[in-house]
Amino acid sequence: MIFIPALLLFALYFYLRHRDRRMLRNGVVLVAACYMLLIELGNLFARWVPGASYVFLAVLALAPLAILALAAVLIHNGLVMKRNEGRRLANMVSLLLGLLLIALPILALALVLTTNAVAIGLAALLFFLCSYFGVVFVVFLAYAIAYGRMPFREAPQGIVVLGSRLINGEVPPLLRSRLDKALEIYRDTEPRPLLIPSGGQGHDEPHPEGVAMGDYLLAAGADPADVAVEDQAVNTEENLRLSERVFAASGRSGPLLAVTNNYHVLRAALLARRLKIDAEVVGSPTAKYYLPSAFLREYVAVLVEHKWLHILLFLPFMGFTAVLVMAVLANQA
Repeated sequence: MIFIPALLLFALYFYLRHRDRRMLRNGVVLVAACYMLLIELGNLFARWVPGASYVFLAVLALAPLAILALAAVLIHNGLVMKRNEGRRLANMVSLLLGLLLIALPILALALVLTTNAVAIGLAALLFFLCSYFGVVFVVFLAYAIAYGRMPFREAPQGIVVLGSRLINGEVPPLLRSRLDKALEIYRDTEPRPLLIPSGGQGHDEPHPEGVAMGDYLLAAGADPADVAVEDQAVNTEENLRLSERVFAASGRSGPLLAVTNNYHVLRAALLARRLKIDAEVVGSPTAKYYLPSAFLREYVAVLVEHKWLHILLFLPFMGFTAVLVMAVLANQA
């Protein structure tokens, strides 16, 4: 059967996901399975539909326009982020990427037109870089969406709410979304789990995020006996690690569930696994205009956390580029 490779990859994906869903390699297998399935469907389409090959050629011809359209969408999103969230570098990621999508092909073409061997090698390296990180982003995004839609397996005994920046000392909509999701799960779970709002005090915040979050939970009707504030964490890793200590100190035991926004779910889950914390992660809704920039920031953070792995995986492309440069030099000699 022509679909056997795709079916085997899907079987491997579900097996790996069952063993531990908090691994990015699951996303690699999932994307590979979907790619194989699309290839097989394309082959069937080409056999059954006369002239189907022309359709594929038309799709390939439209690829540059698709890239330009994507660049336009990202630039527009970057301008919206700048208007709504301010001119911080973190809010400009989609704008910068949109500009790069326009500039890099032009730069690569200019390098090739010089006919200089080193310049041609740089153009090839740019192509490999863009292709590699594009594929990695597809894997990250696909599995982030897939993981975010998975129901948690066990009733949590503790719910960790990951903190984020307060605005004028108050809980903003982004953080309120996490707290409301935590309250929803808290009310639907018996026995009632321990709520752990987690977050320290930033330089521009009048009090710790965890304290403001705890006040919000209590005002929304949570039992004071079920709220234990963690007020020292300064990043996601500390949110998880310090909240686990708070949970252990409470005398309760069992699985934890971390609540964050949907774009942040996968990275938080990867961190929980690395820290060997028995915790799944669920996501709360986020304003749609915020999602492209937020997912890109999370993707960059995951790349940085696994930088040596990506450097190792990219070494063969650098070797091929060196061979290409030498071949061009030999041909020009």
